[in-house]
Amino acid sequence: MKTFSRIVLCLAATLAGVSAAPVVSADAFVQGGPIGSQTSDGYNALGPVVTQPIEFPHNRHAGTRANGGMEIDCLYCHTYARRSAVSGIPRLSKCIGCHNMIESVKEKPRIKTLLAYWDRREAIPWKKVHDLPDFVRFNHERHIQRFIFDQGRPSREACGYCHGDVASMTTARRVKAISMGWCVSCHEKEHRIDAVSFKTGHGPNDCWQCHH
Repeated sequence: MKTFSRIVLCLAATLAGVSAAPVVSADAFVQGGPIGSQTSDGYNALGPVVTQPIEFPHNRHAGTRANGGMEIDCLYCHTYARRSAVSGIPRLSKCIGCHNMIESVKEKPRIKTLLAYWDRREAIPWKKVHDLPDFVRFNHERHIQRFIFDQGRPSREACGYCHGDVASMTTARRVKAISMGWCVSCHEKEHRIDAVSFKTGHGPNDCWQCHH
């Protein structure tokens, strides 16, 4: 409601010819907490546990080496995020490409399930965790371009602003609100346009940018 009220007041001020309040400065990126946590910038909107066909261990693949992870970059598996609206789920052949050569884990239950899907030539029926209504359009490419390629932020930090620190989770769980007010509050902030200058800019506030 607070964000909505700011939008209404800003519109009224514009129509009346009065200067709107200055734009809020950008806060530092804050990674989402692990499963079971609440995040102050997510309006306490911890999402439900989504049971997946395979309990994919993000912490093992993307977690830090100090904690037993392999520090695989988010964009290695979710490769579509840098060039399309959706982040994409890696095809099964990408998983098999690695796991066919890792003999030490082939007898683990999760890998046996993975290999069974491959033998049946059947796609894994993953379930969406960060799902938006059909009337909302979020473009991953624009955000990845701005915060990773232009600003030079690590993928784990940039992706974590919306998705939380997935690298500390097994199966992903929503830890940020991803509501209209939450998105608008980020668009109102001034973010640096790249990694080498101090010029800033905020996100668009036209309705049609997200609703079309």
